[in-house]
Amino acid sequence: MATATRVSFGTLDGAPAEAIELAAGALFARILPFGATLHALHVPDRDGAAADVLLGYDDVQSYRDRPGWYGVTVGRYANRIAGGRFTLDGVDYPLEVNNGPNHLHGGSDGFDQRLWHVAKVAADEDTAWVRLELYSPDGDAGYPGTLHASATYTLDEDGLTITYRATCDAPTVVNLTNHAFFDLSGIGEAMAQRLMLHADQYLPVDATSIPTGERRAVADTPFDFRVLRRIGAGLRDGRDDQIVIGRGYDHNFIVDGTAGALRPAAVLACPASGRVMTMSVTAPGLQLYTGNFLDGTKGGKNGRLYRQGDAVCLEPQAFPDSPNRSDFPSARLNPGESWQSVIRLTFTLADAAA
Repeated sequence: MATATRVSFGTLDGAPAEAIELAAGALFARILPFGATLHALHVPDRDGAAADVLLGYDDVQSYRDRPGWYGVTVGRYANRIAGGRFTLDGVDYPLEVNNGPNHLHGGSDGFDQRLWHVAKVAADEDTAWVRLELYSPDGDAGYPGTLHASATYTLDEDGLTITYRATCDAPTVVNLTNHAFFDLSGIGEAMAQRLMLHADQYLPVDATSIPTGERRAVADTPFDFRVLRRIGAGLRDGRDDQIVIGRGYDHNFIVDGTAGALRPAAVLACPASGRVMTMSVTAPGLQLYTGNFLDGTKGGKNGRLYRQGDAVCLEPQAFPDSPNRSDFPSARLNPGESWQSVIRLTFTLADAAA
C-alpha cells in the first residue's frame, strides 16, 4: 500500500511548516510546499540500502535564506532571458536582471520562493501523490497575465512523475521545471557516474550563457552523450570554448523526438551503487548542469559542503531565451490553452559495477 502523509517540518519565517511524505514500494519522496520542492528522494542500491539521491538543505528556512535551487520548482520562466526583457504582441516587458546582464529562473522572487498551496494529498494501492497550486498575478516579477500553476508529484514503486500545468487569462510565457541536483551515489561522486542523453544537438552559448542561435551537432565534441559515458570525461576539456564558458556543462540539449510527447531524454547510472535513473520528458529541451558554481560555501544536508561535481542537474525545459527567439519552440501560452510538462523518473538496478 502506498502512503501519502502530511508532517510537520520545522518553521518558515517563524510559522510552522510542513512537508508531504510519499512512499511506494522501496521508494520514498519528501515534498515541501515552499517552492514546490522535491526535498528528498530515497532509492535503494543493489544491496537494498536506501540513500537520498538529491542535494538540498536539512531545513525549509534555508531554502528561503540561502537560495540554491536544490530541487525547487523554477518559474515563471526557467533558465535565462537575455537582457532581462522580452516583447510579446508588440509590448516590451522588462524583468529583473539577476544573473549578469540576464534574467534567470524567474528572478530572485521566482516560484521557488513562493509558498504553494497544498490542494490534495492522496494515495491508493499503488501510488501516492500531492498536488500543489500557485496563483501568480498579472505583472508578477514583470510577466504579463495571471497564471494559475500546479505541480503534481506522483510516486509509485518504479519511480516518480512530476506534472506541471498552467493556464492564464492573457498572453504570457511559461516554462516551469524542477531543478533537482542528482547524485545517485548519495556521497557526492556524481562526475564518476555515467550519463546518456537522447540528443544529437545542443545549443552553444555566448559569454553570458545565452544561446547564440546555432544548433550544433554533438558528434566529435565533449557534448556527445549519445552512448553512456562518464560525466567527468569532458568536464575539463579546455580545448572546447563551450566548456570554458560554462566552467563545465551548463547547456541546453535538444531532446530527440517530438516535443509534447513523453519520450526518453536521459539515463544516469552509478556503477558503484548500481542505481540507474531513466528520465522521460515532454519538453523540447534538457539543460545539463554539472554544479559548476557549487564552491563549498553553502552547507547542505547533514552538514556537507557542496562542491562542483557533487551532483548533476537534468532540467527539462523550453529553450533558454525562447521569448526572444522566433526560431526556437514557442513558450507562449494564450487564454483558453492549457500548458503541461511531464517529467518521469524511473529507477532500476544494474547487476554489477562497470
